[in-house]
Amino acid sequence: MTLAAVSDAGPLIHLAEIDALELLAAFDTLLIPETVYAEVETGGIPDGLSDRSYELVDAAARPVPSTELDAGERAALAVATDYDVTFLTDDLAAREAASEAGVDVHGSIGIIALGYHRGMLHREQAASLMHALQQETSLFVTRAIVERGIRQLDESHRTDD
Repeated sequence: MTLAAVSDAGPLIHLAEIDALELLAAFDTLLIPETVYAEVETGGIPDGLSDRSYELVDAAARPVPSTELDAGERAALAVATDYDVTFLTDDLAAREAASEAGVDVHGSIGIIALGYHRGMLHREQAASLMHALQQETSLFVTRAIVERGIRQLDESHRTDD
């Protein structure tokens, strides 16, 4: 099964903060809108992003109207809709907009879980990274969300664990 996704700035920043950008390799294709790249570039390209395989895309063709989303989130959602790929975001309003548009959406915790399911991490590593998202990054995520992510790891065992 081929997995493709488009990311807004959030997961790129948050995964970089815990040195876990390599988990983006769980996706066979990663798209980054030029608008998102420019947002990330403003704060300094995260270490490790240049080591990842991704394709810069222009999202100008299909603007997403929303006053709640920033330009990068709107661009990433437009790409997700146009390319029929998973939308990676940690922003609640962007997640809600994606769900309303019928777009599959995952955040940084979901990316860690995918890394686990694709054999990139052991269960303990995945759980540790989920805790690190809460404790060591600029992402606001509650302990309850982290614990739910860890329970999902336990409920859907990998065959090689």
